[in-house]
Amino acid sequence: MNHIFYILIVISIIFGAINGKLPDVVNAILTGAELSVKVAFSLIGIMAFWLGMMKIAEECGLVQAIAKIIKPITKRLFNEIPEDSPAVGDITMSFTANAFGLTNAATPIGIKAMEELQKHNIDKTSASNSMCTFLAMNTAGFQLIPATVIAVLIGIGYKNPTEIIAPTLLVTTIAFISALILAKIFQRFWKPQTTDSHSELVSESLEGGLE
Repeated sequence: MNHIFYILIVISIIFGAINGKLPDVVNAILTGAELSVKVAFSLIGIMAFWLGMMKIAEECGLVQAIAKIIKPITKRLFNEIPEDSPAVGDITMSFTANAFGLTNAATPIGIKAMEELQKHNIDKTSASNSMCTFLAMNTAGFQLIPATVIAVLIGIGYKNPTEIIAPTLLVTTIAFISALILAKIFQRFWKPQTTDSHSELVSESLEGGLE
């Protein structure tokens, strides 16, 4: 990505010099750098607010309550993991963070959920169906309120930043449902490895080593 940006900047400077627009290119670079700083600072407030809300929800047990409410859904989607696994709570928190547009906050939570799902994964060398389903769900990024995007629009002075809520909800809902459907369809072609088959592979490996 750094190389791509470097190439774009160099090409812009070259073509600006050829067309006699080099001052405009330099001005655009400086203006863009100033705007990026303003946008970054505008994100601090809304990110701090929602992250604080997430922490409060976790401490007061709201996350656990939400996990119980959506338990029938998570049980069907992630039927390979125990119902009392910590992964269920992490998946719930990741889903909630994405729903409120806190993609930066959802990343570490998603990594933690993957670590918990890996503990229940029989074949440690490949992703389980639950891990693939969670990855598809997390990548689709269902957003109820795109808080980060709204903050960016506010930072750049957009007059009506909340008008993106409806189209974002529609698009991310379609993407979310499509991702889950495709994940479940592909699971029919790649069956999860059972404990017995895993034990057989281990035994074969040990026998091969002894030979």
